[in-house]
Amino acid sequence: MTNIDCEYAIIGGGVAGLSMGIGLKSLGKDFLIFEQAKVLLGIGAGFGLAANAMQAFDYLGLRQEVEKIGFYTRDFNILDDKGAVLMAPDTESLGAKYNQKNFTVHRADLHQFLLSKSDASRILLRKRLLRFEQKADGISLFFSDETTFRCKYLLVADGVKSPARQQLLPKSSPRYAGYTCWRATIDNSDIHVTRGTETWGAKGRFGLTPLVDNRLYWYACINAPARSEKYKNFGVSDLFDHFKDYHQSIPQIIQRTANEDLIWNDIIDIKPIRQFAFGSVLLLGDAAHATTPNLGQGACQALEDVAVLTDELKKNIPPEQAFLHFQRRRIDRTHYITNTSWRIGKISQWSNPAMIAIRNTLMRIMPASWSESPLNKLLKQHFLTINAKP
Repeated sequence: MTNIDCEYAIIGGGVAGLSMGIGLKSLGKDFLIFEQAKVLLGIGAGFGLAANAMQAFDYLGLRQEVEKIGFYTRDFNILDDKGAVLMAPDTESLGAKYNQKNFTVHRADLHQFLLSKSDASRILLRKRLLRFEQKADGISLFFSDETTFRCKYLLVADGVKSPARQQLLPKSSPRYAGYTCWRATIDNSDIHVTRGTETWGAKGRFGLTPLVDNRLYWYACINAPARSEKYKNFGVSDLFDHFKDYHQSIPQIIQRTANEDLIWNDIIDIKPIRQFAFGSVLLLGDAAHATTPNLGQGACQALEDVAVLTDELKKNIPPEQAFLHFQRRRIDRTHYITNTSWRIGKISQWSNPAMIAIRNTLMRIMPASWSESPLNKLLKQHFLTINAKP
C-alpha cells in the first residue's frame, strides 16, 4: 500500500477510541485517532464502571489509577416514589465475589485520565468522517474538512450515530427507547448523599450517585415522544414541578441545580446487529452495540471490547482474522446486554398505576438472588474467556 498515513485508524475519541489507542500503544502499533470535536472535554455527566469494566482496566494496566478518580459504589437501591426500598442488590458482595469493586466516575474525569495516558500527536481533532472506501490495497478515509487519510485497518468507535456503521449497514439506524433524559452534576457538600439510588414512579425515574470531590451526579427519565420540543425546552423549574411529589431528596436535588448544568437527550440504542467485522474494518463500542443505560453497561462494554481486541492483536495472526475472532467473542454477550437493558427500561418506565402496583409488590418480595441475576450473569465468567481460543 502506498501513501499510508497509519496502520490503524481509530474513528472517535471517546472512551472506546482513547482506550483502544492505549491498547494499540501497548502493542507497539502505528495508529491515529480521528475525533470530530474541536477539543476533547468528555461532555456528559457520570456513568458506572462496574466490576467488568475494572477488569478491562486491569488488563490494560490502569485499574489502580482509575480507582482514584472513581467513587466506590458500595450499594445501589431501587426505590418507589415515596422512598421505600423496592430492590437492594448486594453489589458489594458481588464485587467481593468477583474480586473487583464497582465505581461511578465523571465522564470528563475519565477522559482527562485517558488523555494523560495517550500520545497527543496521534489524536487529530476536527476530523468528522463522511465516508470511507475499502480496497485491496487499503482504506481511504474522507473527512468533512476535505482531507483524506489512508490506513490499513479501520476501527470504528464513533458512537451510536456512527456514519461508518450506517455506510456498512444502512438499515441499522438508532432506535428511540420511548423516554427522554436529563443529567447534571452538582455540589454534594450540603446534601450529603452517600449512596446510589434509582427511584421508579408513574412520572418517570430519578437516579443519583455520589462522585469524588463532593459532587453528585443525577439523571431523570420521562416518557415522551422522540425529539419533543416541549421537553427540549424543559428547565430546572419544569423538572421540579414534574417530580415535586417524589420523596424529599429529589425535589431538593433538582432545586440545587442550575439550568446551565442540565444536559438533555433522548435515550437511544441500536437493535443488535450480527456483524462487527467487515474485512479490514471493525466496529467497536456504541458504534457496534449501543445500549440503553439501564444496566450501566455502555462504557463497560466498550472497555471490554478494547481488552478483547488487544488480546486478539497480541496473537501472531492477521488483523482481519483477529477482527473475526473479536466478533465471535463479543456478539452474544453484547446482544444479551442490549436486549436485557431494553426490557428493564420498558418495565421501569411503566406509568399505569395498576401495573406499577403489581411490579412494586413483586420487586419487594423477590429474593435477592433474582434481583442480582443479571449482574451475576455478566460477571460469573470473565469476559476475556468467553469463546476465547489460543
